[in-house]
Amino acid sequence: MSHIHTGRELFLEEMRDLRVDVSRETRDQLEALVYTLGRWQKAINLVAKATLSEIWTRHILDSAQLLPLIPKEAKTLVDLGSGGGFPGLVLAALRPALDITLIESDGRKGAFLAEAGRRMGLKNQPTVVVSRIEAATPSKADIVTARALAPLAQLLAWAAPHRSDTAICLFHKGKGWQTELTEAMKYWDIHSQSFASVTDRDAVLLRVAQFSAKGLRDR
Repeated sequence: MSHIHTGRELFLEEMRDLRVDVSRETRDQLEALVYTLGRWQKAINLVAKATLSEIWTRHILDSAQLLPLIPKEAKTLVDLGSGGGFPGLVLAALRPALDITLIESDGRKGAFLAEAGRRMGLKNQPTVVVSRIEAATPSKADIVTARALAPLAQLLAWAAPHRSDTAICLFHKGKGWQTELTEAMKYWDIHSQSFASVTDRDAVLLRVAQFSAKGLRDR
């Protein structure tokens, strides 16, 4: 069995453990994403080369594990710095009713995101916005995501214009997440929860339900 197929089976097993049903159609869409990324990776760097053989766990599963944290009533999601489509395109396959906006500053990666979305045959195609995050038109989404993008304090500054009043931010964070949170709390009042990552024992999914900038005197 190839590494790709082994990884896919591990992904499906982990999703069952998370009580997420992955339909045949969704699996095919994710297969199309993996195939398209492999083709484009030869020309532009979408993911670290060393992780290509583990794409189903390192990228697909890592993105998909956000799904149980997204409320059923959520209707819109904005993914900041979408890059290779993680987590935005993965969530688009798993939650087709979500209206998803992918913000990516690199034009070539933006072209990949649009092509991958088409090849996946998504019924609800994500909107791809090629722009720096701070220059993009505010989205006012129910959910804001970002993966491997920036320190938490910067993420919150970027996320602020793109969230609705009741939005939830879901950020992938590595082993230094507690230090990032401590630093961010110098600038922001933050109500957050951390959830263990299923792909990295040192990483967490950080759920920020509310945050607001502290006054200048607090800085």
